[in-house]
Amino acid sequence: MTIAGVDPSGGAGVLADIKTFSHHSCFGTGAITSLTFQNTTGVFGAASQSAETVYEQIKAVAEDMQIAAVKTGMLPTREVIETVAKSFEEFRLPNIVVDPVVRSTSGFDLIDDEALAALVEKLFPLAVVVTPNLAEAERIVGEKIASLGEMHAAGKKMLELGAKAVLIKGGHSFEAVPEKAIDRLYLANDMREFEAEFIAGEPVHGTGCALSAAIAANLAHGKDLFAAIEEAKAFVTGAIRNAVMVGRGNRPVNV
Repeated sequence: MTIAGVDPSGGAGVLADIKTFSHHSCFGTGAITSLTFQNTTGVFGAASQSAETVYEQIKAVAEDMQIAAVKTGMLPTREVIETVAKSFEEFRLPNIVVDPVVRSTSGFDLIDDEALAALVEKLFPLAVVVTPNLAEAERIVGEKIASLGEMHAAGKKMLELGAKAVLIKGGHSFEAVPEKAIDRLYLANDMREFEAEFIAGEPVHGTGCALSAAIAANLAHGKDLFAAIEEAKAFVTGAIRNAVMVGRGNRPVNV
């Protein structure tokens, strides 16, 4: 199940998640948290759903189907976040992947500071893994990340904030070998690196959504976290390589 916003151009959010689930032979369901006004060139606004509307969507699915994994994306308000957390506990939903979507690639802030604080407090402790990119990690910890050391410090701080595992995406600009794209998984007593080919070129839209959805799908199939991330990263690398220009802005991942 994906609990996220709708990108009407299909490059990110619920539509991208459902395509990713399908690619991984999972039957996708979704609860829509926000209707965004966006295309390949940027995000121009959003209409948030109420907490009650989001809850009723989750309830309807959870009372009828056995949900094997959940990923969250854009959760626009504190009330929605608190309701989603309550739903996870009420319906005992497993394998939760939290993609802390706080800002679009084009620079549009998707949630305010109050909602971000609720996201950290309520959802981080329930997640199997949290999957921020560098910009999201910076906003969560409130500090600039301009080096590998600062990236490590941010990962550790998010663990201190309640996360069980934190996968920070990006950071290739810090590498001595820039042709490698390395994501880092921070655990209480360990750090794992997941490496793939770095594909140079124009920005690709929807990579974070696809990665978190692919991790959830692999967890749904019973894979452990390390295998789920490894396979999800390989999937996203292929989706970036095969990205096509369908609009006048960034190419969306081709899942």
